[in-house]
Amino acid sequence: MHRYTKIIGLTGYIYVKEFEKIKHHKNKIRELREETVAKVFKEDDAEICVIFEETGEEIFIDAFTDNETIKKYLGKKFLKTI
Repeated sequence: MHRYTKIIGLTGYIYVKEFEKIKHHKNKIRELREETVAKVFKEDDAEICVIFEETGEEIFIDAFTDNETIKKYLGKKFLKTI
């Protein structure tokens, strides 16, 4: 399962993913496009942690989260169409 993070700040939001390196190397954090994250999320293969910078609140969203919560925190692009 892929793990992504959506960071919401005053000026907007970004999606990031932490890539784990081997042994003594530091982990890499890369910014991703929203379309890439939405594609993987629709395939039921992702978990997204939404972090609010101002409050520090964290919300975990995965494929089993109800549609209203997904729409509220991630947007319409992340909803599955039947």
